[in-house]
Amino acid sequence: MANETEVEGAASDTAEQSAADELVVAKMALEERTLDLQRLQAEYSNYRKRVDRDRELTAQNATYKVLAPIIDVLDTIDRAREHGELDGGFKAVADQLERIVSNLGLTRFGEPGDAFDPTLHEALTHLGTDAAVEVTTCQHVAKVGYKIGDRVVRAAQVLVVDPADS
Repeated sequence: MANETEVEGAASDTAEQSAADELVVAKMALEERTLDLQRLQAEYSNYRKRVDRDRELTAQNATYKVLAPIIDVLDTIDRAREHGELDGGFKAVADQLERIVSNLGLTRFGEPGDAFDPTLHEALTHLGTDAAVEVTTCQHVAKVGYKIGDRVVRAAQVLVVDPADS
């Protein structure tokens, strides 16, 4: 009978060891699947961000393509306004067009007195020096510039002056 107890004990130890091994294998498989899931979640998150970024860029490019040719019309409206020819029904249409392009994100820039910035301004000519300025400055704006967000659609065309040497 002692022999039977030893055999049962050995079988019990083997069964316990087998169960412990299965538990270790199951835990390893669980960790592996958890890592796979985390990796897939990260990939999906990156994919979603990339798609959103691409969608936004496509919308910006479409807006740019639509608004870029309209700048010439806005220049014509500015010239008409400067010469006092903007009144009546044409003024209402011009104001509406300016509101629409503004709502689409098109903004004007370039005023006399602005510091010259080659990323925003195109210098048409240099007018010499001026003691009243401390940095190269836009003295006259021939055509205003336009931006959509941070993207320059057209640089402002300006005449510049340099500061007088002290």
